[in-house]
Amino acid sequence: MIPPTLQAFSSSALPVLDIAGTIVFAISGAIEAARARLTIVTFMFFAAITGVGGGTVRDLLIGAPVFWMHTSVPIAACLLSAIAVWFTPARFWPARAVEWFDGLGIAAYGVFGSAKALAYGIPLVPAALMGIVSACMGGIFRDVLAGVPSIIIRPELYVTAVALASGSYVSLTALGLNTSFAAMIAVVAGFSLRAVALIKGLGLPHYRR
Repeated sequence: MIPPTLQAFSSSALPVLDIAGTIVFAISGAIEAARARLTIVTFMFFAAITGVGGGTVRDLLIGAPVFWMHTSVPIAACLLSAIAVWFTPARFWPARAVEWFDGLGIAAYGVFGSAKALAYGIPLVPAALMGIVSACMGGIFRDVLAGVPSIIIRPELYVTAVALASGSYVSLTALGLNTSFAAMIAVVAGFSLRAVALIKGLGLPHYRR
């Protein structure tokens, strides 16, 4: 028998955030491959590992079936995203396109990861952390493969923006707010903070001792 929380999660609009986050992350991975002028096969690999990497780690940790092993949609979305970037002239991608697409991805995936963890009975604080894992791991895999400094250690607020998205969703739903409204508020909050950080270069204080 499917637990009520999991059944409600599956029938809600929240899984839309999963495919949206997957596509946005996949695009960021393909753009990173484009910067390095790699082959179409490598484009697809970068898109796939970035698109499903965080969700894979999340599912393994919460004891859920790994999402892309049971449907073709996520991987197909990653491959199509890679092909779209491959055939798009480089002038259409601004210099910071990876950061902006990644910013959208972390907001969507931070919320979805927390929502899925809650649906699997994970307590509030670990569920919020699962949102961070979902949102950050794909970008870490992408940066390691590309041989560039990981996005999570760059100066602008990043993990903080994910934490705002996932923490807001967990808090708002715990207070009884409708999941769809909570998700919308949390995604907007997380992406807005990341956008301001990108534009203004906002970051947390560095260790100075």
